[in-house]
Amino acid sequence: MTKIKFGTDGWRAIIAQEFTVENVARVTEATAQWLKKNFDKPSVVLGHDCRFAGELFAETAAKVLIANGIKVFLAKDFVSTPMVSLGTVRHKASLGIILTASHNPPSYNGYKLKGNYGGPLGPEKVQEIEDIIPEKSSTNLNSIDLKAAEQTGLLEITALEDMYVKHVEANFDLAAIKNSGLKFAYDSMYGAGQRVMFRLFPEIVHLHNEYNPSFYGQAPEPIHKNLTEFSTLIKTRKDIDCGLVTDGDADRIGLYNKDGDFVDSHHIILLLIHYLKKYKGMDGKVATAFSSTVKIKNMCDHYNLPLDVVKIGFKYICNIMITEDVLVGGEESGGIAIKGHIPERDGIWMGLTLWEFMAKTGKSLKELIDEVYAITGTFSFERNDLTITEELKTKIIENCKNNTYKEFGKYKVQRLDDLDGFKFFFDDNTWTMIRASGTEPVLRTYAEAATKEKAFDILADVKKVLLG
Repeated sequence: MTKIKFGTDGWRAIIAQEFTVENVARVTEATAQWLKKNFDKPSVVLGHDCRFAGELFAETAAKVLIANGIKVFLAKDFVSTPMVSLGTVRHKASLGIILTASHNPPSYNGYKLKGNYGGPLGPEKVQEIEDIIPEKSSTNLNSIDLKAAEQTGLLEITALEDMYVKHVEANFDLAAIKNSGLKFAYDSMYGAGQRVMFRLFPEIVHLHNEYNPSFYGQAPEPIHKNLTEFSTLIKTRKDIDCGLVTDGDADRIGLYNKDGDFVDSHHIILLLIHYLKKYKGMDGKVATAFSSTVKIKNMCDHYNLPLDVVKIGFKYICNIMITEDVLVGGEESGGIAIKGHIPERDGIWMGLTLWEFMAKTGKSLKELIDEVYAITGTFSFERNDLTITEELKTKIIENCKNNTYKEFGKYKVQRLDDLDGFKFFFDDNTWTMIRASGTEPVLRTYAEAATKEKAFDILADVKKVLLG
């Protein structure tokens, strides 16, 4: 019997090894029991992304839920995670389930749970479900007829993509974007955003706009090293003003300026705060993860917006968004949410917000970032993941806990924050952070400084000190 554990964002496993029909049925049985305990007439919005056998796994989950008398709204064809979250709210469902491994390599699939508010289910509730996963599924899957379930009303096919498109059309000035004279490009990374973006913007440049569950062997994570083809396309064409990228389930964003340079999520978060507050006159708290740029505090101070810094993981941001008035919630990995939508990461929604910002102002991405820099000062953020032994990883984390590191080469530590990992400040705007991966022998090191060169120099000195 495989012990199934949910991580920071769902359960993920390699297809046909641990991610099997039997194990999906087991997880869904626990989910069904939890639903029946917590809701009078439970219902679920259920979908899958572009990964291998997504339809099979979604139908497996549907059959288990139906066998337990739970109403299922099953998505037609592949959908994005934000579509399932939005559908959960619109259908007034008790829970959303999407079969996705997000940005993981193509050999993986996964299982994400969404609360009835349209964002990640809280960790304590996920734990309740994990704790009751049975050793074996008791559902006879062959005895459940989905067609018959449709006739009785226990199963309803739902067009989540249509719902999402209407939601976009109601919330964005698409005409302003289309008539701006700006040229845009979109790379879906073969992921679940491909079809909806083609529906909304058939006229723009599309890359990897095809169904390919293998992702051509590339993990669909929107970081620059995975996007050199898109970057080169922008550099070669010279007529694209902004390039948008989303990951496998379209909840994370990547962005490129007209020179084909990657714009990281720290700059995106700052751009969103700036646009929503200054140009749209919106207010609210900002919630950001511990690994994000300290410039967010500068921006919040400038606009007199309250700021909450939380542990890493979008679920912590979501928790604030469902209980308080939040303008922008975002994390370093490209998961960002804004007011007026759902408390959920949505790469397409963030991208369209920035395209609208460019269209309404007639300014380039670089000019808008210069507006941000005028408030916060310039900065560069870099990260280096060190693959090391578990023994060395444990030793370094112990050293961090014991305040052993007083300097990293020429950089003297002024203070230490340890909310989630260890952030060593050299001055108010210059720092390095050390954080261990919970699932692999990897130590993540981060640095922020006024320039890219200095950030890389800090990371080099940190590596020397840590690895001896």
